[in-house]
Amino acid sequence: MFRVLKHVAVTVSAGSLALVCGAAVAQTASGSLAGARDASVDNFSRNRNTSVAQRSRPDYEAPGIRAGAFLVYPRLELSGERNDNIYATSANEVDDTILHVRPELAFESDWSQNFLTAYVRGALNRYSDNEDENTEEFGVGGSGRIDVTRLSNLGFGADYNSSFEPRTAPSAPRNAVEPTPLKTAQAYISGSRSAGYLKLTGRADWRSFDYEDGRTGLGTVIDQDARDREVVSLSGRIDLAVSPDTAFFFQATGNDRTYDIGSTVLVPARNSKGSEYLFGANFELGAVARGEIAAGYIEQSFDEAAFDDVEGFGARAQLEWFPSELTTVNVAAGRTIEDTPVVGVGAFVSNTASLGIDHELLRNVILNARVTWGRDEYEGIDREDTRTGLNIGGTYLINRNFGVNATLSSIDTKSEGANRDQDFTVNKLIVALVSQF
Repeated sequence: MFRVLKHVAVTVSAGSLALVCGAAVAQTASGSLAGARDASVDNFSRNRNTSVAQRSRPDYEAPGIRAGAFLVYPRLELSGERNDNIYATSANEVDDTILHVRPELAFESDWSQNFLTAYVRGALNRYSDNEDENTEEFGVGGSGRIDVTRLSNLGFGADYNSSFEPRTAPSAPRNAVEPTPLKTAQAYISGSRSAGYLKLTGRADWRSFDYEDGRTGLGTVIDQDARDREVVSLSGRIDLAVSPDTAFFFQATGNDRTYDIGSTVLVPARNSKGSEYLFGANFELGAVARGEIAAGYIEQSFDEAAFDDVEGFGARAQLEWFPSELTTVNVAAGRTIEDTPVVGVGAFVSNTASLGIDHELLRNVILNARVTWGRDEYEGIDREDTRTGLNIGGTYLINRNFGVNATLSSIDTKSEGANRDQDFTVNKLIVALVSQF
């Protein structure tokens, strides 16, 4: 099935890229986009309203530093965190106070057409009482857009991050004396072309995950090689607008997941190929709501018979509701197949849902609250993990250069089944001072 899907995705992707490039030729040959009278109308814009998070606030936005055709944005965040369970354990919880220092330098083009942005950032995390948890992180990346015409473009981007796996991650080794170092890299290229009531989109992604070995308190090596992997995916999508504010679409995505470790009797490689077929709708209900919903079929097939193939219902949804200009309500949900490091298990089905509210109390005071829920259904063993999260916070924008935000969060994880993991709850209070120029 992956081969069929790969052909569909490549065909749609190549078709959209060809339409993008061909649009420039058609523009030159005829003086207008090849096609009917509606070709110059964008029937896929969903911008009648602006969310609280997206709203421009000129009096509180960093002006940036002019550097030729670019604007440079220096940023520094200093935050203090109080965490009541830093190791994410079910018993003998350890609390601590953590200092985070996060410098960042971002670059953005100031062109009338096309767009280019890049960043370099770091993080210094220092624990008051548990120095083994101290970490330093680094990231660099960028992305761009080439506007072939007003309704067609090419996109590209890449980034690299040297970080650490959170203790709350379901895959994090529980007996490691230090956080597990994790290096990730990714790159993508995409193309999009609209013509009247038709829109074609194609995208290719590459991702890499590299986990370093850890150690237990007795000095035993925790081998992480079986988790290192590369993921390549191809996606093609066709949108058909039935009105200026409603479109139906079909999207096909194929993935190839390759693990570094070779196949052995004790540790077989979890290489697999998967596909996703989704039918859905993209819409905007006046200035009241907008969003996208889709449902269909997902599957992941493993090369080794030791792992169970996974297939079933797939879905995703993203909705925004605007009860007023000062309030935005966000709803999201999804059902996907994800990799797992559990020995003898190739994957789990991830079910997620969230509900969030952003409210602009004053022009420079934004309040937010978010509830999240997730359930991981493991294939091949008796285990099911359920996570519930709550975040409440607020941001006070002092002026263009300074702001303060505070967040109170809680995550509760419960594991069930014969192969269950441990239960735990982690509560955090974070207060941050942000300076930007």
